Amino acid sequence: MRLIYPCRMTSIATKTRERLLDVARQLFMSNGVERTTMNDIATASDKGRRTIYTYFKNKKEIYDAVIERDAERIVERLREIVESDLGAEEKLRSYIAARFAIVDETLSSTSATSQIISYITLDYKRLERIRRLAVEKERELFVRMMEQGMEQEVFDPEAALQLPTLHQLIFQGVDICRLRDTYHELGIDAHTVCEDVTGFILGRLIRKDKTVSTT
Repeated sequence: MRLIYPCRMTSIATKTRERLLDVARQLFMSNGVERTTMNDIATASDKGRRTIYTYFKNKKEIYDAVIERDAERIVERLREIVESDLGAEEKLRSYIAARFAIVDETLSSTSATSQIISYITLDYKRLERIRRLAVEKERELFVRMMEQGMEQEVFDPEAALQLPTLHQLIFQGVDICRLRDTYHELGIDAHTVCEDVTGFILGRLIRKDKTVSTT
């Protein structure tokens, strides 16, 4: 009798679940959520309906899992930075640079799975759910980074408590300007905006008895 060890079963189960989510995501994008059925997902993934129901109770549960995964993918690079061993100032610089890069890379991608573009053109409601969930996750990460900076006595406590909200307002504006390509209309230099935002945030955040690095 062939033995299947627990770790191997977990790996297979994870791959199967990811496969089902990949297929469901593509079907939701191409057919719309309402017109996609559990049978469609089963057929397209080469899995039986019984297999799908092993992982998900219904289509809504699949849909919610797709939303959660897409939102997590948007912020996973930011999470890695926040969880790194970088110092508070360097961590914040890396975080802001990555935040700008995420938008640039998304909009320059020609992939059919490009976030933002695909969702704007095919399913605005789903885009909005992903955006809101990603914003929530991002805020939690930024708050954690502020707490780390205060613990290291690098960040001014008053500013650190205010900046999570200010950070979200700044980057909602950045996202819209980048998406619509309107930097020039506002007299903003698109090549230096990341440095400008970084300098502004650090200038407000770093304690007065600390020195803000120019690198």
